[in-house]
Amino acid sequence: MSVLVVGLSHRTTPVPVLERVAVADADRGKVLDQLLKAPSVSEAVLLSTCNRVEVYAVVETFHGGMNEVVEVLARQAGAEPADLFEHLYVHYSAAAVEHLFSVAGGLDSMVVGEAQILGQLRNSYNAADEQGVVGRTLHELVQHALRVGKRVHTETDIDHAGASVVSEALRDADTALRRASGGKVGLEGRTALIVGAGSMGGLAAAHLRRAGIGEVVIANRTPANGERLATALRADGVTATSTGLTALADEVAKADVLFACTGSVGTVVGAEHIGDRAPDRPLVVCDLGLPKDVDPAAALLDGVRVVDLETLQRRLSDAPTGQGTLRAAEIVAEEVRAYLAGQRSAGVTPTVTALRKRAAEVVDAELLRLDSRLPELPAPVRDELAKTVRRVVDKLLHTPTVRVKELAAAPGGAGYAEALRELFGLDPQAPSAVSTPHSTQPKGEKR
Repeated sequence: MSVLVVGLSHRTTPVPVLERVAVADADRGKVLDQLLKAPSVSEAVLLSTCNRVEVYAVVETFHGGMNEVVEVLARQAGAEPADLFEHLYVHYSAAAVEHLFSVAGGLDSMVVGEAQILGQLRNSYNAADEQGVVGRTLHELVQHALRVGKRVHTETDIDHAGASVVSEALRDADTALRRASGGKVGLEGRTALIVGAGSMGGLAAAHLRRAGIGEVVIANRTPANGERLATALRADGVTATSTGLTALADEVAKADVLFACTGSVGTVVGAEHIGDRAPDRPLVVCDLGLPKDVDPAAALLDGVRVVDLETLQRRLSDAPTGQGTLRAAEIVAEEVRAYLAGQRSAGVTPTVTALRKRAAEVVDAELLRLDSRLPELPAPVRDELAKTVRRVVDKLLHTPTVRVKELAAAPGGAGYAEALRELFGLDPQAPSAVSTPHSTQPKGEKR
């Protein structure tokens, strides 16, 4: 069983294709269920963000697993697998580990170093775990990846500016508003409408507060969630109110900047909610939904400037690489080596366990034979002999078993476990039986 990654991201895929494949929170359970029904897949985690859709799966075979995962993604997109192949990237085994650690460290993000991916990865893992589709392999791998991400952000300045897709979109909004006012006013003192009170909406609110926004209105399908975010803003000294989605047209008319990222499937803000704007009252629309939350026709309206994922993709594609990024890449490489060495070392443990079990069985058999031959042997002498024999065997096995674990941790070290099995005539199936005592549990259940 090995780890397979099949994905599409801003690096390989046009935004319209990503929009088709994107998995809304409400559909995540259905997609995970389809993945676990695939014959080759035993564990799965689905990561779907504003600029990537990735499946991390434990599979029995590479080709079988890849084809099955692609079929599920194609079904989600309402497309044929062939339609996705030119945009897909696939990583397997060690390459899959390296990719996940790079993602967790923010090295594969549209805005290099953004920290939001850690929370998104954690939420994706939790969702899969709650559904019972995470087993030991992905549990250990994702938890290690989360630690890698934390280490990158702790030991480097890769995120020193706190940059994110949200901050970059609002930066473009600030620039557009300044241009419209002759360079006088950006976001300061303006009115913002945030559609969606999820994590991205909360992040937008935080950036707007730091930019000196004058007033914020939160429009959300669930009023309580919108009010919760508005209350937090008011506690920070920002004038903030909340409303439902029925009053969108009225609230858009008052706004200078509209930020939308709801996680919904389909348009939330239509062109009819916006309308043309006068030259002295332009509107900047930041639409980071995947798929889009705002009707694309809004970009054709007078006085409306749209900043979306495609806009940011074009601007950020050639962002320079700094020293923080180079150090982060070094950390990822170190952690990949350490993780793979640990996995190789753990892989030889069942063989070592089987060897020690075999040795214990031989000692027990010989002591039993001794009892039958010398039944009159005093109990204290018999006990001392048993301790001595066991001590001799333990000492003889100590060095080779410790050494084989060290050798197995090196690349190509799997052959040492095989040699040990051959030399001592161990049952090749024994290590598996020893290492997976709960092998009868249901598919996908965490052990």
